[in-house]
Amino acid sequence: MAKIVYGVAGEGSGHSSRAREMATHLRAAGHDLWLASYDRGYRNLKDDFRVLEIEGLCIGSEDNRVSVVKTFTENLKRLPAGSRAWQQLRDKLFREFQPDCVITDFEPMTAYLAQHYDLPLITIDNQHRMRYLAYECPPGFEFESQVTLHIIRAIVPKPDVSLVTAFHPGQTLNHRTFVFPPILRREVLAQQPREGSHVLVYVTRAFDSLLGELRALPRERFLLYGFDREGEEANLQFKPFSRDGFLDDLASAKAVIGTAGFTLISEALALQKPYLALPMQGQFEQELNAFQLAQLGYGKRVTELTNETIGDFLYRLADYRLQLANYIADDASAIKAKLDDLLADDCRQTRYYHANR
Repeated sequence: MAKIVYGVAGEGSGHSSRAREMATHLRAAGHDLWLASYDRGYRNLKDDFRVLEIEGLCIGSEDNRVSVVKTFTENLKRLPAGSRAWQQLRDKLFREFQPDCVITDFEPMTAYLAQHYDLPLITIDNQHRMRYLAYECPPGFEFESQVTLHIIRAIVPKPDVSLVTAFHPGQTLNHRTFVFPPILRREVLAQQPREGSHVLVYVTRAFDSLLGELRALPRERFLLYGFDREGEEANLQFKPFSRDGFLDDLASAKAVIGTAGFTLISEALALQKPYLALPMQGQFEQELNAFQLAQLGYGKRVTELTNETIGDFLYRLADYRLQLANYIADDASAIKAKLDDLLADDCRQTRYYHANR
């Protein structure tokens, strides 16, 4: 069995949700596993796995728009801790543990240390579809597409094998990339979707300009997550985050309104929920997610949430549900089997890709 370092990006919950499924499988297969993460990723994983807390990048936002100033100042504050985390990661997980292979879910420290110590590197994420898959670019975002490509290359410079997750299939650009459906939590797969009377609204960070637009639709009931408050106001019910409570509200919603994060869209599609996507401005990946969602007919992409755009989306729910009837949720068995092949016989396949990169 292999000794593996698994780096997990800590921003949001999507990376750690995916890593939990894969790490559980790796541990059950008998591999010796160390995870490394930060922020929400570390908090989500630390109670169930051996995890080293490191530092990582964060994205600052304001009113659903990426804030360059906030992003810069927040990451500047992290520099001293980041230097200490780099040394600890290097000493404890690479010099002492001496892994056979490194896996990264868009976490740069482990990726760079894999390169430094000449170790095979596997990526498991959805970001690399923007690097290694052919896709139609959302109109007007060609420049952002190229910038994002350079950012991905900077974060993970030289992966040997990329296991890419995508809800919109695409042609791979090399023989080292393999495409799979989104990795879903077992709790999602266990849900029985049903159509309730509420619309679930999820935002990564609260922006109050949305609330007035929702109040302008008094016949609709909205359950809101991400506003850091509780209670009811007219047709709005603010809810504190609870993993089980949120999933139950998602499974019983008649539709979802949210930012265009990959994980929530994937879970909504698996539960047959039409999705109204508002990409966070300044995040090309969210623009691509929303564009592909609309291409497939599973929902709608908007640049602004108004009572008119929300009303139009709700009017067309029957059309979206008709398209969603063809969507089949995947249990991740295919990507797990591929990872098993890559790690078998002392990581023989991965070492081959590494030697011939």
